Amino acid sequence: MISASVCNVKRLKADEKTLEEWVFDKQKAEVIFAVVDDEEIGFALFFHNFSTFLGRAGIYLEDLFVKPEYRGKGYGKAILKKLAVIAVERGCGRLEWWCLDWNKPGIDFYLSLGAEPMDDWTVYRITGDTLSDLASF
Repeated sequence: MISASVCNVKRLKADEKTLEEWVFDKQKAEVIFAVVDDEEIGFALFFHNFSTFLGRAGIYLEDLFVKPEYRGKGYGKAILKKLAVIAVERGCGRLEWWCLDWNKPGIDFYLSLGAEPMDDWTVYRITGDTLSDLASF
């Protein structure tokens, strides 16, 4: 299920078939689910990255989502705690993610867990035709 509240619907290109292929068939990412009374109420999608500074893999959290009616009840923290356990068990050097500047509730939540913003870094991205053009250059 892809929730419109998670994504900018105008830019959404993923569908169930594509996600199944890339996450489950090609295993390019992993997903953990928060389940209450047999209902999926949240999830985290993550994958490994690598730090040349640390000389080891890390975990990059791509998406963290908890249904609005379950927020503020500890489920997001439980999901992040599980990711931290996975990172430690796998010998990873860090757990990291991006957060939109305007997402004050998210920022406050992450800060409450001891997360530190990376002010010295700027995100760059190449997609679509620009990506294709660069590949053919």
